Amino acid sequence: MFDPAFDLSVDFCGKRMVNPFMLSSSPVSNSAEMIHRAFEAGWGGVAYKTISSPTELVVHPSPRMCTYDYQGRKLIGLQNVEQTSDRPIADNLADLAALKRAWPDRLVIGSIMGFSTEEWRELALRVADTGVDFLELNFSCPHMTVEGSGAKVGQTLHLVEKFTATVVEAVSTPVIAKLTPNITDICEPALYAKRGGAVALSTVNTVAALTGVDLGSFVPNPDVFGKGSISGYSGPAIKPIALRCIAELAQDEKLGLPLSGMGGIETWVDALEFILLGATSIQVTTGIIRYGYRLVEDLIEGLGLYLEERGISSVGALVGKALPALTTPNRFDLSRQGYADFDLSRCVGCGQCHLVCHDAGGQCLAWDSANRRPVQDTPRCLSCMVCSFVCPVSTPPLITYRERTI
Repeated sequence: MFDPAFDLSVDFCGKRMVNPFMLSSSPVSNSAEMIHRAFEAGWGGVAYKTISSPTELVVHPSPRMCTYDYQGRKLIGLQNVEQTSDRPIADNLADLAALKRAWPDRLVIGSIMGFSTEEWRELALRVADTGVDFLELNFSCPHMTVEGSGAKVGQTLHLVEKFTATVVEAVSTPVIAKLTPNITDICEPALYAKRGGAVALSTVNTVAALTGVDLGSFVPNPDVFGKGSISGYSGPAIKPIALRCIAELAQDEKLGLPLSGMGGIETWVDALEFILLGATSIQVTTGIIRYGYRLVEDLIEGLGLYLEERGISSVGALVGKALPALTTPNRFDLSRQGYADFDLSRCVGCGQCHLVCHDAGGQCLAWDSANRRPVQDTPRCLSCMVCSFVCPVSTPPLITYRERTI
């Protein structure tokens, strides 16, 4: 275990978290009974499953989820048509109040989604009265069955500002805007949320996607009694999109707001990448669906050992640490070039490097059939490195990048 002298606590908008790891607003944060178990496992906070209509119960489609598997790996993505909480609002409000009483050292965020200005105000007042630390405004669910809600609001800039301001004016509880990635420039709604009074941003919610079509019935996923739908997609496959969104928000000098990052986080390495690109807290759903609440034990231990090995005293010291090295392609140093370097003593003779170099690279490899080895014409190498991507010898890599000397 890591040395407890290395601090995993973070300051998120003036609130101390015992560690940066949270349950995101989703099926994994559906009730106090579930969240009690998560906090006992070690999670530092929760964004409670979104509460919407104060008068009507939500009915979920059935089935509401389907998995996306790829080349033998299970659940690299998860498509869902999950709606907001289907529990009575009185039950949810009682659960939020009980959670905050029982766990004063954990961050408890109430997530809300109104379908009108009046509903946003009413929900804000009722949820704030439970004593939650923040209100998170769900401007991002890509498949709500109520028109003009979720991501439809997040894609309509004046509504982001209007509903944020509505909540900010109604309550003293600080407000977080949860942004959709299903937009051209995520910084635009973020700026409108800031103008409305949001003190922080969380992102990404699920990416609108369609994971497949059944070749027998011709029904797209998920098959809900013969009908499918474009809907929310999460899991490791969306992490690159989520990292890009966090980095863009963190680099925007007009924003300057704390960020809560989510999208494809399963390991402490995933979490640390979000932190290095500007996220202060980390939210998880699909990783928990895959591994359960016990996942937090690995997140805590991995991040703690990393701090110990690097001699870094706190997680906060790492927030945004990678941003100075993040630039645009026009600023790369094009005077420095390289090539793929082969350790042929460990080559297994499969020929994949030769194949891909000829069909997708610089055609710098010939093939020695007698010895079953590639023969490289180094000056022709483009340093695209596609040969290394297909080489089966990866620990350590047989094909590595080497800079040319002039």
